[in-house]
Amino acid sequence: MDEQHTPPAGPASGGLDPRTELSEFLRTRRARLKPQDVGLPDFGRHRRVPGLRREELAQLAGVSVAYYTRLEQGNGRNVSAEVLDSIARALRLTDAERSHLTHLAKPKRQKRKPAARAQQVRAPLRHLLESMDAVPAYVVGRRSDILAWNRMAAAVFGDWGLLPAQERNWARLVFLNPDYRELFVEWERKAYDMVAYLRMDAGCHPDDPQLSSLVGELSVKSEEFRGLWAAHDVKEKSHGVKRVRHPLVGELTLLWESFRPAGDDTGQSLVTYFAEPGSPSAEALRLLASWGADARRSGADAAAP
Repeated sequence: MDEQHTPPAGPASGGLDPRTELSEFLRTRRARLKPQDVGLPDFGRHRRVPGLRREELAQLAGVSVAYYTRLEQGNGRNVSAEVLDSIARALRLTDAERSHLTHLAKPKRQKRKPAARAQQVRAPLRHLLESMDAVPAYVVGRRSDILAWNRMAAAVFGDWGLLPAQERNWARLVFLNPDYRELFVEWERKAYDMVAYLRMDAGCHPDDPQLSSLVGELSVKSEEFRGLWAAHDVKEKSHGVKRVRHPLVGELTLLWESFRPAGDDTGQSLVTYFAEPGSPSAEALRLLASWGADARRSGADAAAP
């Protein structure tokens, strides 16, 4: 018999419904596993569902089918950490996915919803940014909002001070601003990462109406965002490599590291970019440092016919 998938209804207003998020997350993680991935026989064309069946996943996790079905339908109340760990192992979740599952299944209950407040960057962190003369760096907060940056970040990525405050948001820039589609050599990878970060944020803060509004806006305006959001993939910000096209110095290969201030529960991260010593990209960064925040505009003007 085919499985019936009827996710729980969403909240009446504001925020993302944790029950729906839990249901969809578990379903998509189960669908990506093949029987042979977990040592089960594959019945080929006779299988009527993608990936593992619920009963197969329940068997691997050591729980009853009825219990797992209730959980996949979004009812995570009273689920134990041990059961979540067993399900995470059966689904072969990454560390980020395990954390996301825990947040979805056992959301923090707030007695009252605090009024939305503007995100503030501590003065010492701003001073640190200003002191990093040769390193592009910025502070990103909840919902991928860009909160503060230094002159080198403006030289590489553009002067966000010229944008309205609402548009200083990585997700909006990546999916709605054509300049950033051109900026990133591997735009598809940047887009995937951006959505995966937002998914992690949504798991931690499902009752955030501003995040829900952002997701709704991007879903309406970007088909690519809709597809990536429906995949329910999650990632933590950590480190990596980005390749960008700069109108003045050409292509740059930059390593990046993300740091979360110790004891800080605001969700803010300091993101820094640097190049391999002695590389063409390192020389290009030195050139951009001499140009300052106007480097991207100057380069664009020079390239204009």
